[in-house]
Amino acid sequence: MRILAYRFSAFGDVAMTAPVFIEFLQQNPNVEIIMVSRNNFKDLFEGIPNLIFKGINVDDYRGVFGLRKLGKSLLKEFKPDYIADLHDVIRTKALNLFFTKNDFKVFKINKGKEEKELLTDIWNLNKIPLKPTSERYADVFRSMGFNLQLSHQYRRDPSIIKNGIGIAPFAQHKGKMLPLEKTFEVVRILAAKHKVYFFGGGKNEVSVLNDWQQQISNTENLAGKLSLKEELQKISELEVMISMDSANMHLASLMGTRCISIWGATHPYAGFLGYGQSQTDIVQVKDLTCRPCSVFGDRECYRGDWACLHEISIQKIIDLI
Repeated sequence: MRILAYRFSAFGDVAMTAPVFIEFLQQNPNVEIIMVSRNNFKDLFEGIPNLIFKGINVDDYRGVFGLRKLGKSLLKEFKPDYIADLHDVIRTKALNLFFTKNDFKVFKINKGKEEKELLTDIWNLNKIPLKPTSERYADVFRSMGFNLQLSHQYRRDPSIIKNGIGIAPFAQHKGKMLPLEKTFEVVRILAAKHKVYFFGGGKNEVSVLNDWQQQISNTENLAGKLSLKEELQKISELEVMISMDSANMHLASLMGTRCISIWGATHPYAGFLGYGQSQTDIVQVKDLTCRPCSVFGDRECYRGDWACLHEISIQKIIDLI
């Protein structure tokens, strides 16, 4: 039995599929999954039994005709029995249409858009936790008739000796990112007793973290120096990762590393806490009724003061270490 699954972005959301795939394939050993995603996400799925990763360059398949070309090639190469859309965006809707016209039923994720709109309504004072994204992925496979019971525990390799603290200070949107001066102070305090490693990406992030490395002893900037495979290996060796609500939290889960996660405009209630991570390792301002104002942290602050980030106590982060 073969399932063709696809999700093309974002990095953290694609990473969140891996723990679900692992447990699904353990519980359904006669099934094989073909995961179609961007080429640069390949290492997220390395070593998963019964999973084949099909990397593509999405720019090679633009528009309806490009996606039809992709669909034809996937059918020819893999001959799937089931189709799983784990993304449900315009690109995958077009791909779904191709498979539907070829007599496949497409099983797609229910992202809970209406629930999330209600959750992020700043006038809604009755906010409740929504279904975790991992369970939304799992529901796609359950709707096919397969059994799947998620453990919500990340896998830890007992042979790996863990040492040091990782910090990923950046996020794609301002609403997710602790002010850098606060993160700098966290690093300064922790580095007095622990080796601290910096994780990041773009040129500006690398520059900032290089400056931090110069100013704070017992730190090392890894941003821009490692391949994804090497970064995952390093994360697996950390005692703990400190991350915003961003991809590094999900990479920590994938590699069996505890993560202290920092939440501003977004909220764990939306279902994006790293797989298996503890509620007690969440750092947030709990008494702001305007939170969350966004699922992705991409909106301007309603109050104008970003209290959800500026009021976070760095001592809370230190105490969790």
